[in-house]
Amino acid sequence: MKKALAAFLVVGLLGIAAYASLFVAPTERTMGDIQRIFYLHMPSAVVAFCAFLVTFVANLLYVFRRQERWDWLGVSAAEVGLAFISVVLITGPIWAHPVWGIWWTWDARLTSTFVLWLLYVSYLLLRTLVEDPHRRALLSAVYGIFAFLDVPLVHMSIRWWRTQHPQPVLMGGPGTGLAPEMKRVLLINFIALVSLMIFLVRERYELEALRAQVDVLRREGEAA
Repeated sequence: MKKALAAFLVVGLLGIAAYASLFVAPTERTMGDIQRIFYLHMPSAVVAFCAFLVTFVANLLYVFRRQERWDWLGVSAAEVGLAFISVVLITGPIWAHPVWGIWWTWDARLTSTFVLWLLYVSYLLLRTLVEDPHRRALLSAVYGIFAFLDVPLVHMSIRWWRTQHPQPVLMGGPGTGLAPEMKRVLLINFIALVSLMIFLVRERYELEALRAQVDVLRREGEAA
């Protein structure tokens, strides 16, 4: 019952966020309606970073405490973060083509984001190559700590280098910013996507815990 209610609330928030993005936010003067994809693109990136931060912390805790629950949390958050960063990489070119005239360019922001996607795909692939659960957890935790180093690089890339990607519209310095209605719609979308991330990580964590229990029973059966 609690899960159903949580799912209903998340779907409701996503519906409100979608409606606000399409019908409440004002139309941007230079880009027009295509700019509305910003309300999905930008919060998805931030939520992906949040999920990868959870993975990073969980990996550190596993390395120092060697408790299975941190391994479960690490892989759960990594999978969810990978889903959100995939949304970023899909919506970015859809937005870029009518605005820039190109689908993709290998500038610092786009390249580092693609590398981030590859790093966490590799993180999940690594886990499929190691059968022993303790060794798998330790190796993936060490790798996950390394992979997170790309997150601040992605975030700061448009501040450190001149890129095709626009400069930050929030805390980006003089001449940047959003209209008040745009900020409110952006906040609604961020809350909705964070809620979705938390819901998915919880569900994936429970699945990983159940999978670990099944593995224990399987090994006990093989040893008997």
